[in-house]
Amino acid sequence: MARIDFNSITLWIAAAAVDHPHDLPRIVMERLHCSRSTASKVLQRLVQGQWLVRDGVSRRANYKPGLLRQVVQRYSIAGLSEDVPWARDFAPYFSLPANVQRIAQHAFSELLNNAIDHSEGTQVTVSLRQTPSHVQLLVSDDGRGLFNKVHETFSLDDPALAMLELSKGKLTSAPQQHTGRGLFFTSKLADVFDLHANELAFQHRGWDARGWMPGRALKRQGTSIYAAFALDTPLTLDAVMRQYSISGQTLGFERTVVPLRLLTTSQLGLESRAQARRVASRLNLFKRAEVDFKDVKEIGHSFADELFRVMRAQTPELDLVPINMTAAVADMVDSVRV
Repeated sequence: MARIDFNSITLWIAAAAVDHPHDLPRIVMERLHCSRSTASKVLQRLVQGQWLVRDGVSRRANYKPGLLRQVVQRYSIAGLSEDVPWARDFAPYFSLPANVQRIAQHAFSELLNNAIDHSEGTQVTVSLRQTPSHVQLLVSDDGRGLFNKVHETFSLDDPALAMLELSKGKLTSAPQQHTGRGLFFTSKLADVFDLHANELAFQHRGWDARGWMPGRALKRQGTSIYAAFALDTPLTLDAVMRQYSISGQTLGFERTVVPLRLLTTSQLGLESRAQARRVASRLNLFKRAEVDFKDVKEIGHSFADELFRVMRAQTPELDLVPINMTAAVADMVDSVRV
């Protein structure tokens, strides 16, 4: 028993229990090249660890997945379609509430499609894990890395600028095939969302009003995206999408929020017109843009003038709304408005 790697067993035991509920001991014997006695001890430990549920006794026992479930698959990207892995390799082996099932399928499809269409990699690994409280998705490819791709397409040298653009939504390197919604809405649906690429990381927590924050990067090639969704979440995909329409009643992606915190550091404030133009980039794709000043204590006159006077005159159809302003920021914004 000491040589049995239980962590590796948990990667396939849920699927095996669904596919072979009546002869799971035989499957374990074949996979582990072990005796029936050892297989029985392995199954007993998996039952105790909540990976399996057993009905019946001895050789007549029936097995099914427990509260803990996990499936991990690795695919060659060439010729891969994102719908087949979900339908064949993942969905049959999980038991999720209806709204979470749709959220999980949406996130799975969008993140895997991003790896297929944009990563320029050769392999992608997908892991889906269910716990008593959450379903957790991890999609990792061996491609160029998200920030390199954004840099090449949009000439953004600073990863913070790439993250700023991603946080707005509607960012895609293939506008003829994609609308730039997938990553955006997946991050809004998730309780925990981590984005790792090019030895950089950003994270988004559903309960944290600060939005996107720097994270601890993984030292690996390609892009890895982790998303966790609570099994008792009241969210639905349609409800979250409606939040980004003007009326709150349609599925039009018409509103965005721009977190200015991503442009600031302890040494860098918001002072220049160039910074304001970066904030304004692509906002013409929306009808309303909320400029979020949370954690920004003050701004310069040039920044405020470019964003709230010059840009407003250039794009009168855009409703540009500052939010979370300190008194000092509000005074500067008011000073440039005409």
